[in-house]
Amino acid sequence: MTTWTPEDLALLAGSESLVLTAGDDAHPGVEIGMVLVRGELFVRAYRGVRSRWYQAAQKERHGQIRMGAVTRDVLLETRATTPASEIDAAYRSKYGHAAGALAASPAAHAATIRIDPASSSNAATGLVR
Repeated sequence: MTTWTPEDLALLAGSESLVLTAGDDAHPGVEIGMVLVRGELFVRAYRGVRSRWYQAAQKERHGQIRMGAVTRDVLLETRATTPASEIDAAYRSKYGHAAGALAASPAAHAATIRIDPASSSNAATGLVR
């Protein structure tokens, strides 16, 4: 597994949300809140595993994230290894109790995705601008 660079982590930490696209299609993607826990990036579908974008991520297992003009190829892992309570706490800390409660629901827990940077020629240079 490739890890995020310090520059990547600083950009992610300073962003309120990202746009996630699953697969190779040119779909516009979905804007979603995200959190960092122990240097790993997580998103949750508050509507659960029936969310179309979650199903696409589970099927495709790769895609892209975008924050403004910055785009990065990523791998999408739907079997989170970080304890749900840590991800819950990160959502509450970043977005407040009400928003964090949405991400801490049983449906959202079931639809947790860890986003890892893809190993590619871009990995050495960080996020692609």
